[in-house]
Amino acid sequence: MLEEMSRHTGFSGNRLRRDGELRTSESLGLAIADPQARFYLAAGGRFLVATDGDQLEARFAADRAEALGADLSESILLGYEATNAPVLAAAIAPRDDYGAGLAAMDLRAIGMEGRFDPDTEGQLAQAAHLVTWHAKHQFCGVCGAKTRSEAAGYRRECTACDNVVFPRIDPVTIMLVHDGKGRCVLGRQPRFPEKFWSCLAGFVEPGETLEDAVRRETLEEAGLEVGPVRFLASQPWPFPGNLMIGCMALAKSAEIVFDDRELEACRWFDRDEVAAMFAAQHPDGLSVPKPFAIAHHLIKAFVDGV
Repeated sequence: MLEEMSRHTGFSGNRLRRDGELRTSESLGLAIADPQARFYLAAGGRFLVATDGDQLEARFAADRAEALGADLSESILLGYEATNAPVLAAAIAPRDDYGAGLAAMDLRAIGMEGRFDPDTEGQLAQAAHLVTWHAKHQFCGVCGAKTRSEAAGYRRECTACDNVVFPRIDPVTIMLVHDGKGRCVLGRQPRFPEKFWSCLAGFVEPGETLEDAVRRETLEEAGLEVGPVRFLASQPWPFPGNLMIGCMALAKSAEIVFDDRELEACRWFDRDEVAAMFAAQHPDGLSVPKPFAIAHHLIKAFVDGV
């Protein structure tokens, strides 16, 4: 049985039991009252972490979470550990100094640097996604009235017209385009580090299949026509709430005419050159994404001939 490639991407290790269909109006209160309950604290796009030398702890007991400014009544139940201990998330106001032994850490840096185990990283990503979504949906999109959190944070309901909204996930296709003969396409965005290359990517649009999104984005960004598209892996990407959908795509044309508003460079690479980049042995110092990113695993699949 083949192992899922998605399991090797960053933020994919979340093993909480979410029990979304079993939640009632009492679920949040029961979770908060459980002495085993632990809280992730989001502070202005970062997460509060207790530091003790090289040891880091990103979860806090209810009393300490309240002391640090969390309104537990507005917290979000992420799910339950195997021990049935509830795990929640709450927002606190960001500040310059949180006190001795505490620091606010950037989630992207946490993932890139491997500061926590995969399970914790995945829970932090879930927390970041939901905290951000709740902050952006405080008012009803139908009538403008205030909304309230329901189902322990798994939806919001309008206080006036009963409109219900659920957490939004924005799908993004990321694709390794190849010619079936040992070459693939990589591109550079202006914001990338020098000599860094990666896969093409773009948002799925309304009324569009994933396969057609891959074809459209490749045509728009690189001027290439694409035929068969094959799903390979996915990755939660909470910046702010995306799901990266990794695909292999076979090009039907060869001439690249890239969109210089999106990319500063885009070209074909042969397998040996990509393998050298992957192994950090390229003679010109060209590089590709690290294992944290789904792009790394798509490029590795190409190098391995998957």
